[in-house]
Amino acid sequence: QYCYTPHGVCSRQIHMDVEDGIVKKCSLSADATATKGIAALVEGMPVDEVVKRLEGIQCGSRPTSCPDQLAKALKKWQRNSNPFSSANRKKRDKV
Repeated sequence: QYCYTPHGVCSRQIHMDVEDGIVKKCSLSADATATKGIAALVEGMPVDEVVKRLEGIQCGSRPTSCPDQLAKALKKWQRNSNPFSSANRKKRDKV
């Protein structure tokens, strides 16, 4: 399970399970019913599709939103899980 701490939104934690590039489980810790709906909608979707649909959504006058933060979490997961990303190459090179 991957955990992400969002910034600038009501949700305090995002938890997700991703398997073979598909979001298997997702939960956003917030009291808003909308976050439960978002989680239910993205389960079973490819990570790239979720990012494409949710990235950049704003909440009122805020520059981000819970959906946008979920997209950021998934992009970070992609970077960390890709052995060819620059961050992981640096880690491998130190070993």
